[in-house]
Amino acid sequence: MRRRAGLLVFALAALIGAAAAPPEPAVRFVPHAAAADEKPALSRQAAFARKPERGDDSCRWANDRECDEPDIGTGACALGTDLSDCRAMRAGDDDSCRWARDGECDEPRFGTGACVNGTDRADCGDITRLRFRDDSCEHAFNGICDEREEGGTGLCARRTDRADCVGRERPLTINDHYFGRDDRIRVDASQSPWAQVGLLRLASGETCTATLVGEDVIVTAAHCIHSESGVDARGAFTAASPAPGGPYSADVVAYYTDPQFTHTRFMSGDSVDGRDWALLRLDEPIGRAVGYLGVRNALGAPGRTGPRPALYQAGYGWDTGEFLAANIECRVVEVFRDHTFSHECDTTRGDSGSALIVRDGDAYFVAGVDSNFRSNAGRAGEVAFLYIAVSAGAFERHLADFAAGRIGRPLRAPARIRK
Repeated sequence: MRRRAGLLVFALAALIGAAAAPPEPAVRFVPHAAAADEKPALSRQAAFARKPERGDDSCRWANDRECDEPDIGTGACALGTDLSDCRAMRAGDDDSCRWARDGECDEPRFGTGACVNGTDRADCGDITRLRFRDDSCEHAFNGICDEREEGGTGLCARRTDRADCVGRERPLTINDHYFGRDDRIRVDASQSPWAQVGLLRLASGETCTATLVGEDVIVTAAHCIHSESGVDARGAFTAASPAPGGPYSADVVAYYTDPQFTHTRFMSGDSVDGRDWALLRLDEPIGRAVGYLGVRNALGAPGRTGPRPALYQAGYGWDTGEFLAANIECRVVEVFRDHTFSHECDTTRGDSGSALIVRDGDAYFVAGVDSNFRSNAGRAGEVAFLYIAVSAGAFERHLADFAAGRIGRPLRAPARIRK
């Protein structure tokens, strides 16, 4: 998940270079998707390039605090052209960052992004085995290592079968800590409730996860379509369902959000977390073909004792490529009075807007929408961040009116970007 102020930290570093002192890290996260202008993936040839004896910072991605050289980094830079960002990793890691030993991992991707790769060793723990890896391979999460370089079958490219080849344990000090273990799995997208989940591609170049809650209505997070410049809901939704006649995709033509929600208020504190939801209307009723889920405020009142229903969740995280990854029967931690609740489903950037789902017999209902991280600092013995979702009670009452066209704002010029 992305730190709410962390993206600014990262972008500022890229503009002014490593010599400038980073701003103090903030404590809030947004599980948003990666921007369109991403670095290229590591190529197989680049992965085995020789270690440079000297170099410079001539790469486009130099001084962004992330090592991008091919033998030890992302592979986005040629060998020897990202010297400053790779120096500490080549020396074996250290604690030279200003923010080292503050109890919070500050490396890019794993942490706040305030430190250069390899300069926050004490706080980031043993993450060297996880750097620049993901689970984007089609065969990830199958319990078998499929990377040839790790002694596996060779069905996956290098660094794309992380959970199966290097393990599911995750240090609690990193962003994607997954409560100590990554429990996500692959699911059959032809089956409910996974068939009704889909990828929301926005005209801005970013992506979120959304879920069909009507024939032509999806629900996602408001922060997916809000920015400093206002609301931009232009985009297209593609359902995960592999039903015949697909893929089922439609463009967004209207939206409705809580009028009190703004990007500024969301990024600056917790006051509008319970308003971080958005209903979007599509130009095609694809829910007729793949189905849609009901919406139910099923978690009960704040402070209620006793068990709460188990949660199901699936999304398109930054680290799973084009494949849906899911959580089965994860736990509600606490329900709050502002229409939010904390949970222990393993979500990350790209899972924003994904539905937190409950089961009632053979039926599934959207009980909430994934939103952000909230600081849990000061609670001894507990994780540093709470995973926050918006309760269905915040938007359930608006669904019928929006579906009927009685409320909502039409888009003047839909993006028409569906595939």
